[in-house]
Amino acid sequence: MSRVVFYFTVSLAALVALFVSAMNIDRVEVELAFLRIATPLGLALVVAFVAGLVAGLIWRVYWVAELLNERGRLRRALRLAEQRARAAAATGENAG
Repeated sequence: MSRVVFYFTVSLAALVALFVSAMNIDRVEVELAFLRIATPLGLALVVAFVAGLVAGLIWRVYWVAELLNERGRLRRALRLAEQRARAAAATGENAG
């Protein structure tokens, strides 16, 4: 079911991108640092939108990777604290 929703969403996004490109056929000049490109406005809008999506995706993947790293660190610290508590409890039982 999730694949069907994914394919439907991608198809819908492609149709919207096609519609935006078709409705904005005026040419604009886009200046990228040392490069100047003349392109249709619709294409420039779609490329800017996709670039924003990709940048957001990269940032989110980095954020999730940091969270997973911290989770692993916390699990190791918890495991170590549990081992120390068990050792202290065992030492207390033997002494008492």
